Amino acid sequence: MRIDKYLWCIRLFKTRSIATTACKKGQVKVNNSAVKPSKEVFGDEIVVIRKNQINYQIKVLDLPTSRLGAKLVDLYRKDITPKEEFEKTDLLKYSKDYYRKKGTGRPTKKDRRDIDNYQEDTEEDL
Repeated sequence: MRIDKYLWCIRLFKTRSIATTACKKGQVKVNNSAVKPSKEVFGDEIVVIRKNQINYQIKVLDLPTSRLGAKLVDLYRKDITPKEEFEKTDLLKYSKDYYRKKGTGRPTKKDRRDIDNYQEDTEEDL
């Protein structure tokens, strides 16, 4: 089975064309090598998918004949993604909210001056 079709069948991507695009961009790796969408996938292979800034690691258990219901997905794949990958996402979320609240717009002149003063202070400390 093609890798793009497999990823679509196990519901990692909403459409097959999105799965194909992810393969073309190099976001899908099979056994640590980037693959084209037409790459055949077999059982007991490790597939790494970069999606939403998380590297999902999936072990292929079996190949489905068609797209599956959400309850049956675990029969055909095993998620071996380390917990650290999900913790990185939480840290990223906190780092984005650190400086500015969402929806407050561009930085003001005062914000820019504060940034410049901070940079000058850190350069003096070195």
